[in-house]
Amino acid sequence: MTEQKDPRHTVVVGCLVRNDENRVLLIRHRKRGWEIPQGRVEESEDLVAAVRREVAEEAGVRVEIGPLAAVWSMVSPTSALIFAFLGRYISGELNPTDDSEAAAWVSAAEAVGMVTSHVMRERLSVLLNHDGGVTYRSYSLKPYQLHQERDLLAWPEPGGS
Repeated sequence: MTEQKDPRHTVVVGCLVRNDENRVLLIRHRKRGWEIPQGRVEESEDLVAAVRREVAEEAGVRVEIGPLAAVWSMVSPTSALIFAFLGRYISGELNPTDDSEAAAWVSAAEAVGMVTSHVMRERLSVLLNHDGGVTYRSYSLKPYQLHQERDLLAWPEPGGS
């Protein structure tokens, strides 16, 4: 009999933040390059508090957290659940910290051009094109492969999954 392992998932939150001029907040990560602010949820921390903290740590600004816009499930090579929210800038000056090399307000078109990682660009695209639903995507890396995509708020058709 094989021993069952307890499931182990890393939980990550991210946020597409827009300011009053409809510009998008990007941070530059040391390894991944430009991306939306995001990071791991800490022990005993709720998702909304985690996303507020991550934006403050990576960009130095306060944000109002809006709706959950997307959920990604990375199933390989490790397991991670990524919850992405929409947010609105409230206050503060951009001030990258030890968690990021730079932070910038850019247009949506500029943001798409600046984000070079395939996974991060897809994540950004989903959030920029948010239509009110909650996008769900399951994927694996090495190589990147999309396994499933659906709107979590849409009722499935009879016989669908």
